[in-house]
Amino acid sequence: MASAYQTTPARILELADAGRLVDEVGAHLVAAGFSVQEPERESWRRSLPALARHLCALGFGHLDALVEYQLPRSSHRVDVILAGAEPITLRPAYLVLELKQWSAAERYDDEGCLLRGSWTSKPLLHPSVQVEAYCSYLVDHLERLREWPEAVHGMAYLHNATAGSIPDRPSPRTFRNMLYTPDRADRFPSYLADRFAKHRDGRAAHRLLTSPVRQSPRLLALASDEVGNRGHFILLDEQRAAYELVMRAVRWADEGRRKRVVVVSGGPGTGKSAIALDLFADLLGQGRQVNHATGSKAFTRTLQLYARKQPLTPARRSDRLFKYFMHFSDSRRNGLDVLICDEAHRIREYTTLGRRSGSTHASAGGSSPRPQVEELIDAAKVPVFLLDDHQIVRSDEVGSVAAIMETAERLGLEVDLVTLGAQFRCGGSPRYERWVRCLLGLDDAGPYRWTGDESFRLGLAGSPEEMESILRSCNDRGETARISAGFCWPWTLQSQGGRLALDVRIDGWARPWNAFEEYPPPGIPSSSYWATDPGGFRQIGCVYTAQGFEYHWSGVILGPDLVVRGGRFITRPAESRDPKLVSKDGRVKARNADKLIRNAYKVLLTRGLYGTLLYSVDPETQEFLSRLIPAPRRRGRVVAPGVERTGAERNRREAVGSEAPRASTSDAPSMGGTGIRRHGLSDSRPQN
Repeated sequence: MASAYQTTPARILELADAGRLVDEVGAHLVAAGFSVQEPERESWRRSLPALARHLCALGFGHLDALVEYQLPRSSHRVDVILAGAEPITLRPAYLVLELKQWSAAERYDDEGCLLRGSWTSKPLLHPSVQVEAYCSYLVDHLERLREWPEAVHGMAYLHNATAGSIPDRPSPRTFRNMLYTPDRADRFPSYLADRFAKHRDGRAAHRLLTSPVRQSPRLLALASDEVGNRGHFILLDEQRAAYELVMRAVRWADEGRRKRVVVVSGGPGTGKSAIALDLFADLLGQGRQVNHATGSKAFTRTLQLYARKQPLTPARRSDRLFKYFMHFSDSRRNGLDVLICDEAHRIREYTTLGRRSGSTHASAGGSSPRPQVEELIDAAKVPVFLLDDHQIVRSDEVGSVAAIMETAERLGLEVDLVTLGAQFRCGGSPRYERWVRCLLGLDDAGPYRWTGDESFRLGLAGSPEEMESILRSCNDRGETARISAGFCWPWTLQSQGGRLALDVRIDGWARPWNAFEEYPPPGIPSSSYWATDPGGFRQIGCVYTAQGFEYHWSGVILGPDLVVRGGRFITRPAESRDPKLVSKDGRVKARNADKLIRNAYKVLLTRGLYGTLLYSVDPETQEFLSRLIPAPRRRGRVVAPGVERTGAERNRREAVGSEAPRASTSDAPSMGGTGIRRHGLSDSRPQN
C-alpha cells in the first residue's frame, strides 16, 4: 500500500483549529523516513487549511484527502489527492492538487514551462506542468489507474495569486494541468459538482492506495524505446526543470546569444540518466547535432547496443552518437549543438592521447594540453553535465560540480545549476538512502539499526551461498538480480579452458568475476553487459561494471577493505586489489583511497530497485551488521530479503498477472505496505 496521510478537508480544519495539523502531518512523514524542514511545515500551515476551507464551503468536506502522497517507487510526494466517486456513474475519481503559496511569478523562458519568483534565484517549474507530470506518473505506474486513466485529473491550486499575476499554463490545456486562482473561482464549484459526489465513498481512496504497482522497467530497457520509438520518461519537478533549461539554452544558441553550460547534480537514482536520454531522443528528433558521452565503457557500449536494436536510419543508429569523454580533445569548437555528458563524475583531469579507441587523430603518446572538462565544454554550443560528486571511485577521476563551474566561469560562460533531490531507485526510499550514507560514514550521524521500509527490502545473508540462493530465486522468476563485491580479490583477466577463473573465494564458496575480455567464453557476457545480460547473474560484478546500472535485487559482498572496528567502518586500502588504488607490490598509490572505497560501496549499495542483501567476509563486521539488519526470513523456501509470502500478496500477483512469469505467481516479493494513517474517518479510529 502507498504512503499517505489520509484524512478529509473537514478533519484538516479541525486539526488546524486545534493547532495540531502541522505536527500530525510531520509525524506521518518522519515515520515514513522523510526529514521535515520548516518551509514544508509553513506550507502545510498556510495552504492545507485554505484548500480545506474552500472545499468545506462548497459542501465537499467529506471527500478523502490523501496528504503528502508518496509516488510509487519515488521519494517525490504529491501535496494532496482528492478521492471520491463520480456523481452519476459512481466510478472512482481523483484530483491531484499541487498547492502553492505564490502571489506572483513571471516567465523564466519563452515556452512558459519555467517561471521566476522574487523569493529565489532558481528557475521554478510551472505548477501546471508539475501537476500534469504527477498525473502521468501515477497512471503509468499504478495498474488500477492504467485501466481508467480518465479518472485522474490535476490542478495547480494557487490560493494567493490572480490570473494576471501568474503566467498561464503552457498549451495544450487538459484536465491534468488546470490552474486555479481565486479570481477564477466561479468555475470551481461546477467542476467539483460534475467531478465528485458530495458523500464520502471510500472505495476510490482504497483502490488508489492498494493498487498493484507496475513492475519497474529498468532504465536501459526504457532507453531502448526512448531512442528508437520516441517514447519518453516522465520527468518530475527538478528533472523537468533541468530538461527545460537545456532546451532554453539550445534556443538561445540558435539566436546567437551567450553560451551557457548546464550542470545537473544528484545522487544515485535521482534520474540523471533519464534526463540525459530524454534530451538525447528529443534533440535527435529535432535534427540536432547531438552526442551522448560518458567515461564508462560498460554504460556507453550498452547504450550503443540498445540503439542498434531500434529501427532507426543508419546515421542515427550509428555508434558515433555514443562516445567517451576522451573523444573530444580534437573536436571543432562548438561543432555540436549539444553534448550530453552523463556520469560526468568520471571526467579525467586530462585526455591521454594514443589510447583513444577509434580516433584517427591520436598521437603516439602524451596527454592533451587542456583539461578534459574544458575540451567537453568547447565541443558543443550547449554542453550538459550530469553527475554525482559522491560517485567518484577512481583516483584519476576529477569530475565535480565545483570543477565544472570553475572551468566555465574561467572561460567566461554562464552556468545553470540544477540539484536533484528526490530519487527513484531503492524503491524511492529516503530512509534507505540516509541509512546507507550513515552506515558508510558519509553523513554526520553514525550507523543505526534498520527499522524497515515497505517500499524497499534490506536483509543480511549469513553466507555467500545463502545470498546466491535467495537472489537466484528472484532472478529465475524474471526479476533481475546481481551480486557485486568490493574489489578485494585478484582478477584473472583471461579465461582458462573456456571458463572464467573462480577468483572470488570465500571459505568453500567460489565464483568468477565478470568477464574482462571482449570475447568471453560462450554463454558469458562481456564486462560491458554484465548488468544487463541474463547471463550476468553467474559472475560477480565490481563497481566499474555496476556503476550507472540498476537491477531489481542487489547482493553486495563487503570485502576486507571495509570493516568495522570500534563500532565504526574503517577502510583498509592495502586489502584492495584495484590497480587504480594499489600497485602490484601492494603499495597504496591513491591519495584519497578512503573516500574512493566508501564511494565505491555507496555505488554498489544503491543499485537495487526493490531490495539489497548484504554479507561481509569479516566476522566482526558481519556481527556488527547483524545488530543493524534483520536476517532474511523464510516460509517454506527461500524468498527475497526480509519478505514472507502472504495470501494477500498471492492475490495481488494473480491480479496483476503479466508482471512476471506465471509459473510461480505466489513467489514475487511484496511491494505493498501499511504506510497509511487515517484520521477522522468513519471506518478507522484516529491515531496520534
